[in-house]
Amino acid sequence: MNQVGRDIPRLEVRAKVTGRADYTHNLRLPGMLYGKVFRATVPHGRIRCIETGAARAVPGVQCVVTGEDIRKLIAEPYYGPAFHDQPILALDKVRHVGEPVAVVLASDPHVAEHAAQLIDAEYQELPAVYDEVAAMQPDIVVHDMLKPAGTFADLKHLKGRTGTNIALDFHLRRGDVDAALARAERVIEHTFKTQQCLHLAFEPFVAVADPGDGVLTIHTSNQTPSFVRTEIARLFGWPENRVRVKVPYLGGGFGAKVYVKLEALVSALALLVRRPVKIALTMEEQFYMITKHPTTFRIKSGVGKDGRVVARACEVYWNGGAYADIGPRVTQKSGFTAPGPYDIENINIDSYALYTNRTPAGALRGFGIPQLVWAYESHTDLIARELGIDPIDFRRKNILHQNRPQASGTPMTDAAIAKVLDAIAARLAWNKKLDRGSGTVRRGRGVAIGFKASISPTTSVAIVNVAADGSTTLYTSTVDMGQGSDTAFAQIAAEVLDFKAEDIRIVHPDTDVTPYDMGTLGSRSLFHMGNAVRLAAEDARAKLQALAAQAGLPEGTNYPPAEVFKKRFGMQAGNVIGAASFVPTYKSPDAQTGLSDNVTPFWMVGGAGAEVEVDTETGDVRVLRLVNAVDCGKPINPGVARTQLSGAAIMQLGFTLSEAMQLDAGQVTNASLADYKIPGIRDVPPMENELVEAEQHTGPFGAKGLGESGTFGVSPAIANAIHDAVGVRIMELPITAEVVFRALRAQQGRPLEDA
Repeated sequence: MNQVGRDIPRLEVRAKVTGRADYTHNLRLPGMLYGKVFRATVPHGRIRCIETGAARAVPGVQCVVTGEDIRKLIAEPYYGPAFHDQPILALDKVRHVGEPVAVVLASDPHVAEHAAQLIDAEYQELPAVYDEVAAMQPDIVVHDMLKPAGTFADLKHLKGRTGTNIALDFHLRRGDVDAALARAERVIEHTFKTQQCLHLAFEPFVAVADPGDGVLTIHTSNQTPSFVRTEIARLFGWPENRVRVKVPYLGGGFGAKVYVKLEALVSALALLVRRPVKIALTMEEQFYMITKHPTTFRIKSGVGKDGRVVARACEVYWNGGAYADIGPRVTQKSGFTAPGPYDIENINIDSYALYTNRTPAGALRGFGIPQLVWAYESHTDLIARELGIDPIDFRRKNILHQNRPQASGTPMTDAAIAKVLDAIAARLAWNKKLDRGSGTVRRGRGVAIGFKASISPTTSVAIVNVAADGSTTLYTSTVDMGQGSDTAFAQIAAEVLDFKAEDIRIVHPDTDVTPYDMGTLGSRSLFHMGNAVRLAAEDARAKLQALAAQAGLPEGTNYPPAEVFKKRFGMQAGNVIGAASFVPTYKSPDAQTGLSDNVTPFWMVGGAGAEVEVDTETGDVRVLRLVNAVDCGKPINPGVARTQLSGAAIMQLGFTLSEAMQLDAGQVTNASLADYKIPGIRDVPPMENELVEAEQHTGPFGAKGLGESGTFGVSPAIANAIHDAVGVRIMELPITAEVVFRALRAQQGRPLEDA
């Protein structure tokens, strides 16, 4: 029976619905202390003093730790995947409201929390910068010096700098934009903005460090256990085999839990007190850990008489907050897709990663692509309207086709952009007349498509162990955080070995047991680790065949593994281990032009179509239909793929219509689920999901990931539909009823006071 393409339930479903699945939040260790964090109350300031006496005097408090205490343990207690810019606890300065300044440790978490509230700190307040464009000016500098981490191959070009907030500036030049704009029939330009949002996984950040005899064991809710091991070992100056990282299931991650978050802090605390230490954040504290990048995107296009876009210039400013995290990679990897999935000969791109005095920003489902698609697909619709061309016809006229070079110079291969657009148009019955509504309620529809380059270069390693009775265990460091990767990998291995997927056991990430994986992020797992699993299974299969030959069994006969082992060893004994690495090729962008003919191993494509209803008296927007379509290659598990698509679209729906962190002088004023509005079940519109099959020839059995693709088109499709319904164009997210109402009043030339 074929295992790939089977629509089987996820392997862990019974453990989760019965409450037996392991999560770090449930972990209790003997002698464990609980940490509670005291946080900065100013956005930018030098630390004058930290008063901890009252906290230390609370009965039950083990100790209070500050950054200076950690500096005695680690001379340079700074970490980060791009720059070593983030202190384990604030040293000398604080750079955003909510930054960890001190930690109270106690056997009772309630005692620790009470004591933390008694800590006081005095700061010399400094001017702060919050806006990404304003941060381009060096008037207020967040970091005195930038120290590149030098960890990842694609970030080796980062430079140490002083006197600037620019962590990375990426520039791409292709053709002659100025000349093409001068020749163009029309030149159209717009500016779009996106807001600061939150991942808001329902399992908040949590980590436990246990200082054993010569080995530090970290139990954590993290998407990148291999990186955590490397970074913690670096901090302490240890070999990697002295750090063990174990990751059970995650209650959501969405990019928030990549690289080091709480792990450095709990590790340092555990080594200071020589006892296990656990820190579990509250829902409110997530607002001060990591967010989505706010952006400003200026886009200018030159269009010829035939409706072809002949030139495009893009400026993107990424608000990275107080610490870079992986923002420089977002700036470059997503930045070169800013012109959209269109065939444009002349392109300029300027993409900037900027420090500000906000909560740090990092990877969030889509890795910056939803912010870009929001802008370039809104811009695309506006061009089509100005030219009087149907929006879908205009896209078809300009779309990138197979083997045509993308802006970076890399060919667009195995990317079904046109098929995704056609699928959306068909679902919306685009060629049929739409009921436009009547009275104060008006209806409209819109479409949008986007694409993403997968991260490269990265490494994934897998091990397949076939025991003497034929049972099989798969070892990977990919983290299943709800996306169903365990199930997909079991299906891939089972397909190769001719087993049943349900009979394969998956060992969760444990860096003493499972091999290296760069990380569970960027929709890379199914492609990268999936290929490693396929190769490891093929290695195991070859070794089984060799074992059968050694046992004298005739070639060409498919003997059950148990029979092979028994025949070879005379009893139920031995095992076969298949192992493999997968590392796709990569070519760094040219330092002068930003061009490369090999920046990604595969392309992700996703789009959306929306029908909306707008109440012109209140500005209320109701999404009547949301059509989602993605190019997923050949789906390994269609049912899991569709739920991934739904989850991505719903998440982006929240970022489109309601979610935004509100700041007042750097302080988040809506840091709770009561005030920060994510979609509830009643907010989810009727959705139609379509998996557009278009084989990814380099993927495992033709597959590639889609966990992010469903986010790409949602925001601009809804904005385009609103414009189609009532003629107002929203240029900044989120699109709340108030925003629409104000736009309608401005359109009518009526002040709000008349409302």
